[in-house]
Amino acid sequence: MKKERDIEKIYSNSEFVAKLRRLADAIENDEKFEIQIAGERVYVPVRAEYSIEHEREGSTEEIEFQIKWTNE
Repeated sequence: MKKERDIEKIYSNSEFVAKLRRLADAIENDEKFEIQIAGERVYVPVRAEYSIEHEREGSTEEIEFQIKWTNE
């Protein structure tokens, strides 16, 4: 079993756009998505679920694009 992890990684605009394009291509082609985050390679299976979350607290707003799955 993998150890727990909670990391937020900041990317430049161009890096973020490239990752989103690769993700969109993988989803569109019904393929797994592979990404390296803070030195760890993560494999997102085709069966993953995608959601968008919007949070607001005071003058701060946040949108999170979430990808969730259970390892089998």
